[in-house]
Amino acid sequence: MRGLGIRIAALLTIAIVVVIALVTLLAVQLLGPPGGPMGGGYRAFDRLALASALLFDASPSEADRLAAVHGLQIAAGPPEGRELRQESDAASALLARRGVETAVVIIKAKDGPPLSAVKLRDGRWLTSAETPHGGPPPRDWIVFALWLLLIATGTGGVVMFAVLRVTQPLRMLERAAAAVGPDGELTPLPERGPPEVRAAAQAINRLSSGLRNAMESRMRLVAAAGHDLRTPMTRMRLRTEFIPESEDRDRWLADLAELDRIADSAIRLVREEVDPDARHPARIDALMDDIVAELAEIGLDVRMTRASPAVSDVRPHAMKRALRNLVVNAATHGQAAAVAVTVTSQSVIVAIEDSGPGIPDALLERVFEPFFRVDPARKAPTPGAGLGMAIAREIIRRNSGELAVTNRPAGGLVQVVTLPLWRASEEAIA
Repeated sequence: MRGLGIRIAALLTIAIVVVIALVTLLAVQLLGPPGGPMGGGYRAFDRLALASALLFDASPSEADRLAAVHGLQIAAGPPEGRELRQESDAASALLARRGVETAVVIIKAKDGPPLSAVKLRDGRWLTSAETPHGGPPPRDWIVFALWLLLIATGTGGVVMFAVLRVTQPLRMLERAAAAVGPDGELTPLPERGPPEVRAAAQAINRLSSGLRNAMESRMRLVAAAGHDLRTPMTRMRLRTEFIPESEDRDRWLADLAELDRIADSAIRLVREEVDPDARHPARIDALMDDIVAELAEIGLDVRMTRASPAVSDVRPHAMKRALRNLVVNAATHGQAAAVAVTVTSQSVIVAIEDSGPGIPDALLERVFEPFFRVDPARKAPTPGAGLGMAIAREIIRRNSGELAVTNRPAGGLVQVVTLPLWRASEEAIA
């Protein structure tokens, strides 16, 4: 937003300065600078033009007499020196406008000011020091540059102040958007300042309040659903107790236990979301050990290849469910899962590799879409809560982490979870 304000201010300043420069140059060309050589030179040249008109058709004796009256000189040729071609053409044009069609030359002598020489009808030359100029002398261009610099400085300051004032609500929106955390929380903005700033702050605060209410409603819905599931599951468990001992009875009980874990997970997840104290340092390697052991017990091909001691400030239960879901995906859809926990100077990295066919590169980002499957016909029955990749990434981001999915060069998929390393990790591990 700061760059946009600077660009707008620069554009307005350049536009204003260019317009003023063009108008100034046009005025100089048409009128000459007030009091400058062009203005004064033109007025002096009027006297030469009048004398030339009187002497042009006069007889030689009459011309000599009139020249003496006006303080002019008549010679057989123009004075010696270097001719200023541009000035000569301009002087000829000026004299032609006054009704005298003849040659005019401007001569720059070695010493003294330039001289004007007008050719008379008898072939002689009328010489005078009344010399017009086609433009201002070099010093006037310096004045003109300083004039534009002064205009640019003043205009730039005023325009910058105006643009910053106008774009203040936009900068507020930018800061508010950047301040929204993964949990959707936004600190209320102060509603003070100019009217447009107050209006922007009020709109952002209303948006933040609506977003917070929507998230709380979703949490309450999930908690209510998890709580309400307990009653029918209890009745089903009681009825199962009256079923004779058999393989079907054991399956029923196992499914009910799984449903109970799902309901309990939903309630605990909601509690962690609404409880600001639920987030605390946890051993990520210990969480992964528990996940690998749990999944190995139910027959999934999961193994831990590396488990470096690592601590991160997370919501342990939610993070465990998200990591468990990623490992289950790798073990079921990718045939087998190899888990490694490593630590860098800033991060805890959990890499989950599988031995499956991988995912086409064009579909890698779509795996985070709800209900997306690479193969729509694939219906792998997997245990667990079934959070999905989208919800798993959302949980990881709410814990200040990031989830990335890439294909392995040797085949298969690797899911990489990056979490911030807790600063006091050494104390926690000890």
